[in-house]
Amino acid sequence: MARMRAVDAAVLVLEKEGVSCAFGVPGAAINPFYAALKARGTVRHVLARHVEAASHMAEGYTRAKVGNIGLCIGTSGPAGTDMITGLYSASADSIPILCITGQAPRARLNKEDFQAVDIAAIAAPVTKWAVTVMEPYLVPMTLQKAFHLMRSSRPGPVLVDLPVDVQLAEIDFDIDAYEPLPVFKPAMTRIQAEKALAMLNGAEKPLIVAGGGIINADASDLLIEFAEIIGVPVVPTLMGWGTIPDDHRLMAGMCGLQTSHRYGNATMLAADFVFGIGNRWANRHTGSVETYTRGRKFIHVDIEPTQIGRVFAPDLGIVSDAGAALKMLLDVATEWKTAGKLRDWSGWAKECQQRKKTMKRKTHFDQVPLKPQRIYEEMNNAFGRDTTYVTTIGLSQIAGAQFLHVYKPRNWINCGQAGPLGWTLPAALGVRAARPDANIVALSGDYDFQFMIEELAAGAQHKLPYIHVVVNNAYLGLIRQAQRGFSMDYEVSLAFENVNTVGHAEVGYGVDHVAVAEAMGCKAVRVRRPEEFANAFAEAKRLMKEYQVPVVLEFILERVTNISMGTEIDNVTEFEELAEKNEDAPTAIVLLD
Repeated sequence: MARMRAVDAAVLVLEKEGVSCAFGVPGAAINPFYAALKARGTVRHVLARHVEAASHMAEGYTRAKVGNIGLCIGTSGPAGTDMITGLYSASADSIPILCITGQAPRARLNKEDFQAVDIAAIAAPVTKWAVTVMEPYLVPMTLQKAFHLMRSSRPGPVLVDLPVDVQLAEIDFDIDAYEPLPVFKPAMTRIQAEKALAMLNGAEKPLIVAGGGIINADASDLLIEFAEIIGVPVVPTLMGWGTIPDDHRLMAGMCGLQTSHRYGNATMLAADFVFGIGNRWANRHTGSVETYTRGRKFIHVDIEPTQIGRVFAPDLGIVSDAGAALKMLLDVATEWKTAGKLRDWSGWAKECQQRKKTMKRKTHFDQVPLKPQRIYEEMNNAFGRDTTYVTTIGLSQIAGAQFLHVYKPRNWINCGQAGPLGWTLPAALGVRAARPDANIVALSGDYDFQFMIEELAAGAQHKLPYIHVVVNNAYLGLIRQAQRGFSMDYEVSLAFENVNTVGHAEVGYGVDHVAVAEAMGCKAVRVRRPEEFANAFAEAKRLMKEYQVPVVLEFILERVTNISMGTEIDNVTEFEELAEKNEDAPTAIVLLD
């Protein structure tokens, strides 16, 4: 037992729980905690330029590697409110991050003290737990509970708010007597697995929908083995992309209104049975429930009981961690296969493979300014199978999901439900901090890139190199496309005559991203023509390796390109076909929530 400040005990607990990296911004009310971090010297710290960015860095750090929990730190008042978007994003996608904030002294709470706000109340709806610690000895015990909650059942974020006098108070604490609490994960039983496989055996054209819960459970290998044993094609969700390699014979494509493949939607519409594992039936995947469920039976396996039946009632619901479920399903399926009790779906699987071969969207365009489809074609050629892509929202992300290829879990790191602009850049820095040797490529439209462009300086300062592909059409492209349903193009153009870009080929596009990147201590390459692709990708890789800083690779696009999307999975407008007929049918109005 030793006498120490509560914040010194907190840092010891963080070490014991496996935390080795933090992202944040110091300030008066959190300086005692920073003093404890400095004294121990065991936790690396990345100084963000915006506190919201610190929360997204923590997200990227968690998403990048099995077992990680990203830590973001801020002072009292606006630091905590700035991190609410990151907490919402993490909560929506079941990502555990720990947010620690400073707070005014206990005696000054509820007295409108400078930068004093009830951050626990504000954060409560977007966390698994948000608490202001009012007793010094509760600091290490609160963190123990926080880690237990973040890891147990459906993972998610926690906010711990520390009044400055609580941080400084001395307590008696013995770190050698501290142990992390056991993690609770519900598990599928054998009877449940047998019932599920019996239902599956009644189907003629079944599919497995593989969600992000499989990646959270580090169970992608089990998914592939299970799919191969039963011979059933797999449709990954956007959050589950990478659970099965894109070129696997049973990978049937993604389904949805936007981030989907033509063959994936066609296969879903042809199916009569869907086995969902670790997914949440997000609306961008399903479209309307009526269209998605018509003529199909469903099994839904999820770690959170209240997720089952939230969107629609399945024919069978099972509460289980995805990894535990797949292990039990694999055990039973292997026995049934040996005994000849499993149906043969090889004909259905070949039908799905044929759609995958023939129902592809066009990508090879030679126009100048560049068409975005060609960028993704070139990215597939330039970046290897082990590339980790990081992106959030917009036409850049939608087209990326339609045209890029992902072969491994955690190689598509995407903010799925919240989709905040600006997420990509800080998240990529968090991914780099977690995986120093990974090949990391971020993907942004010009507006997403501009939202938190200041974080390039954090990447340069802390030597966090990666390649950031920016597709620049000087438009809020997704919103512009949606506005067509209202016959308008209003306040979505980012173009202006920048007095500093006179003489550039892209004059009128507004912000000079190359100049900004270089001012932030990074490197940048601009691409305007198809013949420049090969050298540009090679140069970006060289610059990143040589200087160990983020490298911006900007592509100047045509101002207007419509990307395939629709109102239902059976009503997706394929714009390249319309372009060949010189038609311009209005796209669907898609509400992203």
